[in-house]
Amino acid sequence: MSNFIFTELRTAGAFCIDAKHFGDSRGWFAETYKEPEYHEAGIDTHFVQDNESFSTKNVMRGLHFQINHPQAKLVRCTRGAVYDVGVDLRKESPTFGEWVGELLSEDNHRQLFIPRGFAHGFAVLTDTAIFSYKCDDVYHPNDEGGILLFDKDLAIKWPALDGEPILSEKDKVAQTFAEYCAARA
Repeated sequence: MSNFIFTELRTAGAFCIDAKHFGDSRGWFAETYKEPEYHEAGIDTHFVQDNESFSTKNVMRGLHFQINHPQAKLVRCTRGAVYDVGVDLRKESPTFGEWVGELLSEDNHRQLFIPRGFAHGFAVLTDTAIFSYKCDDVYHPNDEGGILLFDKDLAIKWPALDGEPILSEKDKVAQTFAEYCAARA
């Protein structure tokens, strides 16, 4: 019997994963990753790098991707809450240009698997958030690309923030989805 519930999302290869939690008066315990069960569910990925970020309310990060070294990611929020988004950038995919979004929080313990070839971003919905993710390739700083978080063609339905979005300078000037497509035509 699996300790995970895998739900395939509308973009090909993306999954929402709910881990069973076992609790008593002392707290709770959960497995957050178990390679054989992930492989059995169709997530045949070998992770090689773990990352963690801390952000404050209204921070938005993304939509980031690696150009020549794409990364699959398994993401979760261990403190606070974020709205997490993956955008399918795989030209051969039937869901090319489509996005999925999930609320990830310390309360729902939900994870999102984002396949290689996706752009990724999130918005912080609580005062602070700690966001953790596993990657199946190491980060290559000179290989990073980005698409605007509020790109009109993608029309991502971000939740309302409690204030103005806080973005990095590179995220403010990222390319549009149309520019991304034209550069890879």
